[in-house]
Amino acid sequence: MKIGVPKEIKTNENRIALVPAGAEVLVSAGHDVMIQTAAGEGSCFPDQDYVNVGARIAPNAAEVWREADMIMKVKEPIKREWPRMRRGQTIFTYFHFAADEKLTRAHIDSGATCIAYETVELPNRELPLLTPMSEVAGRMAVQEGAKYLEKLYGGRGVLLGGVPGVAPAKVVIIGGGVVGINAAKMAAGMGAKVTILDLSLERLRYLSDVMPANVTLIYSNRHNILEQISTADLVVGAVLIPGAVAPRLIRREDLKRMQPGSVIVDVAIDQGGIVETIHATTHENPTYEVDGVIHYGVANMPGGVPRTSTLALTNATFPYALKLANLGWKRALKESVPLQKGLNVVDGQVVYPAVAEAFGLPLKRVDSYLT
Repeated sequence: MKIGVPKEIKTNENRIALVPAGAEVLVSAGHDVMIQTAAGEGSCFPDQDYVNVGARIAPNAAEVWREADMIMKVKEPIKREWPRMRRGQTIFTYFHFAADEKLTRAHIDSGATCIAYETVELPNRELPLLTPMSEVAGRMAVQEGAKYLEKLYGGRGVLLGGVPGVAPAKVVIIGGGVVGINAAKMAAGMGAKVTILDLSLERLRYLSDVMPANVTLIYSNRHNILEQISTADLVVGAVLIPGAVAPRLIRREDLKRMQPGSVIVDVAIDQGGIVETIHATTHENPTYEVDGVIHYGVANMPGGVPRTSTLALTNATFPYALKLANLGWKRALKESVPLQKGLNVVDGQVVYPAVAEAFGLPLKRVDSYLT
């Protein structure tokens, strides 16, 4: 199979979907691997590292897209890449279709086979290809939130961990999943007073066993969310409904209850965000202010630490990519139920229920394409 890895072109996105070690395995398995020149430099993998393991360097993205049977990416193809997608081509990346109708329709129109990292799902409901980036994003959420609490950036001028004689900051985390638990670890480790809200009593009981004493666990409902954010210095949005739009849990009018100069970091922005007033931002211009509250909505947070993120991501994605390359997408999906869950769009049809529901589109059964 011809496997192409184009350079990521989303603003300040420096990750790459395939490291040299993975390219070496694919080449050894008989595949033709093309890497766009300089695609790995942002993650400290120069072209020569790929050449040394038998991959070839393509001079531009057009050649990669034109020749590849399977495209491996990190982020969804953006508008100027859409004309390069084609029927019969497999694209394996993060898509987050349910948050973007134009993106979804462009991929439907392309006829490409779109397998989304974020909806590959194990029998225990774990999302193995989302987990490593959720771990990075959860930890970064606190790191970035702490920075934007500084007065220089418009924040309250609060040190997250306080000092002896001065109370620490209050960090409220909405959602106790992978993002939430990693955010809580960071915030608690820095000495903050942390509160996690979650709908699952089972999850709250688990967190009670693993979280330190400066983490409080509260059942999530409208009343409790409003009560907690009113005294928060930093709020982290960490809710995920796999493949679907995030619920809006903080409304515009709720911001008036929050403290001036407090910060919201909405990690759910890829799925639309849990805050009514949030919109996607970039690492270049990460924040804006609404009603005195600093909003941070960077949609590719792990791209800010690309070396760590690339290694963490490819550790998880590569076994699935190898299966797709060795078997082709149909046979790979027949043999792997988790990969079946990853199929979102194929041959101009939506096959993932949450995406079809988000935009009122017809839904085809996945198994109708696997016979």
